[in-house]
Amino acid sequence: MKISKSLITRAVITLGLIAVQIFLFARFLGRFVNFVPIISAASYVISILIILLLVKKRESCVYKMTWIIVILALPISGGILYLLFGNGHLLKRTKGRLKKEQDITAKHLQNSGNGQVNDVRIASLINYVKDVSSYPAYENTESKYYPYGDLMFDDMLTELSNAKEFIYMQYFIINEGRMWDRITEILIAKAEEGLDVRLIFDDLGSYALFSKSYFSYLRSKNIKVLRFNPIRPLLSLFMNHRDHRKITVVDGRAAFTGGINMVDRSINMDSRFKNFKDTAIRLGGEAVWSFTLMFIETWNTVCKVDERINDYEALNKTWNGAPGNDGLVLPYSDSPLNDERLGENIYIDILNQSKRYVYIFTPYLIAGEKMVYALQMAAKRGVDIKIAVPSVDKNILTHRLTRSYYKILQKAGVRFFEYTAGFIHAKSFVCDDEIAVVGTINLDYRSLYLHFECAALLYKTSSVKDIRDDAAATFAGSREVLPGGKKRAFWGELVDAILNLFAPLL
Repeated sequence: MKISKSLITRAVITLGLIAVQIFLFARFLGRFVNFVPIISAASYVISILIILLLVKKRESCVYKMTWIIVILALPISGGILYLLFGNGHLLKRTKGRLKKEQDITAKHLQNSGNGQVNDVRIASLINYVKDVSSYPAYENTESKYYPYGDLMFDDMLTELSNAKEFIYMQYFIINEGRMWDRITEILIAKAEEGLDVRLIFDDLGSYALFSKSYFSYLRSKNIKVLRFNPIRPLLSLFMNHRDHRKITVVDGRAAFTGGINMVDRSINMDSRFKNFKDTAIRLGGEAVWSFTLMFIETWNTVCKVDERINDYEALNKTWNGAPGNDGLVLPYSDSPLNDERLGENIYIDILNQSKRYVYIFTPYLIAGEKMVYALQMAAKRGVDIKIAVPSVDKNILTHRLTRSYYKILQKAGVRFFEYTAGFIHAKSFVCDDEIAVVGTINLDYRSLYLHFECAALLYKTSSVKDIRDDAAATFAGSREVLPGGKKRAFWGELVDAILNLFAPLL
C-alpha cells in the first residue's frame, strides 16, 4: 500500500502545533497571573517545591541544574513547564502496567541463561545486570555482526520469509520506502498463512507513515499493530519517553537488534544519504528468549486485554544446535523507570575495566559528567580510546555539542575520528578483543535517561573480533581530529558552554 508523500509533513505540522501550544500557554499564563495575584503566588510556590524536589531526586546533577536554571529564569511558568516536559512522566496507569509486566518478565527469566565465566571482571558485570534487570547471560547462542544495514537486510528477509510460527517487530522509526515495502509484503503473506504477526512502532518516530488509514490497513491484513506513546497535538503535550528499541524476533529462534530503523537510508537505498553506516547483530539460539520477552513486555503494557500474549513458554524455543562454545551473549533492555541507568552503567563499567583499548561508534556525544569522567580516566590510564562520530549532521545543535567535547577529552588522551564517507548512526563499544555491545543506545541524555532502549552484550564471541576489525577499518577511513587543530574563538567557546548547559533538554 503506497502512502502519499504529503503525509511526511504530518510530523512537522504536529511539532509545529506543539510549539504553538507552548507559546500560547506561556503567554496565557503570564497575562493571567498579572490579573490574579493568587495564581502568581501559587506558581512561585510550585516552582520552589519543584526545585526542592529536584535537589532531593536521584538524577544527573547536570540534568537537575539545567532545570533549576530554567525554573529560576521563569519563576512563574518554569515549574509547570518541568511538570509537562521535565521527565515526560508516563501516565500512572501505564507506569503501573509496565512495572507489572517487568515483574512477569523477571519470573520467566528465573531459570534462563546458563552462562558461566571464570573472569571476575565480566562475571561481576553479568551478576550486576541480572540483579538489576533480571536478564541473564547465555551460552548456546550464535551471533553475527553486520557492519552495514544492507548486509543485515538480506538475512532479515530470509528469516522473515522462513518464519513458521510468529514474527514480532518493534521499531522507533518506520517509514515508506523499498525496505518497508518489501518487509510489509512478507508480513502480510505470513499473516495470511496464519502466523502471529505483531508490530510496535513509536508514534513520534513513525508519525509520517502511520496515518489512521494505514494503521487500519495493516490491521485488515491480520497484522496486530500498536502505537507506543501516541501523540495527540490538539489535546495534550507529548511525553518525552520514546520507544527507541529496534527488535525483530522470528519464531523465537532468531533475533535482530542494533541501530537500524525500518527506513531506506539504514540499508543505503536512499540516494540522499550516501554511505550511511549503521550496525546490527543477529542472534540465534537461547539468548533470543530475552528479546522475545522484551517485546512481550512492551506489547502487554500497551495492548488491549483481548490481544495480550499469555502463553509465554510456548514461545521459548530450545536450542537444537551443538553445545555452544562461542562465548556468552547477554541481551538487556533499559527503561527510564530504572534508576540504575543500566545502559550508561554498562558503558562506564567497560571503560573502567578496560586494559588495552575501547573503540566506540556513536552518532551523538552529549554526555553527562559520569561518562566524561570515565572516558578521561580510561585514557589517562593509557587505554587507547577512539570514538567515531559523524563529520556532518543536519542537526546543527547536536553536531556542535558533540564537537564541544573534543577539547576536554582530547586533553586526557581520547582520540576522535570523524566519519567522512557519509553518516555514522551506529551505537557500539568494543573492548580488549573480549567485550562488545551492539544496540540502540547513543551516548546522549535521551538514550541514557529518557528512552526505552536495548542492546546485546557479547563476551568472547567470534563477533567481537568482527566488531573490532570494523572499528579499525572505520577509523582508517575517517579523518582524525587532532588536538588544537582548529582554534575556537572566545564567542564560539561561550556558545558551546551555553549549549552544554542546556544539553539535557535537547
